[in-house]
Amino acid sequence: MMIVERAPTDTELVALLDAAFAELVARYGPEGRSGVHADARFLVAVVDRVAVGCGAVQPGDGATGELKRMYVDPRHRGRGVARSLLKALEELAVELGYDRMRLATGVRQPEAVALYESSGYERTALYGRYVDQPLTLCYAKNLVM
Repeated sequence: MMIVERAPTDTELVALLDAAFAELVARYGPEGRSGVHADARFLVAVVDRVAVGCGAVQPGDGATGELKRMYVDPRHRGRGVARSLLKALEELAVELGYDRMRLATGVRQPEAVALYESSGYERTALYGRYVDQPLTLCYAKNLVM
């Protein structure tokens, strides 16, 4: 597996993002996507020359980056792709000058919750557009000790 940076317009990345959104709609209904900053940096996990997972780091508040669009194709789950991708995104966040990473996920995504909690993320108060969304869970992790 390789993890590479891709432009937001990359066709494989766009296909992964569309699949991620379709899965969220299936779990939560047709609610709108949260926005991604124009300067978000996307990483893609590639297995056998095929993009199988993605995620992004975007500016948060000050020294805090925000994790966005984490997704792994269901056919590649359970193989460590998400954990490797998360580690690479955390390293990218540190390179970008962030000391902390925050994220939002949902109660209907137990796989994501398990990944984040087992990777050292701790529950935090809901933030931003998520404050009034009862199915949302927010997490944060200090990246620099």
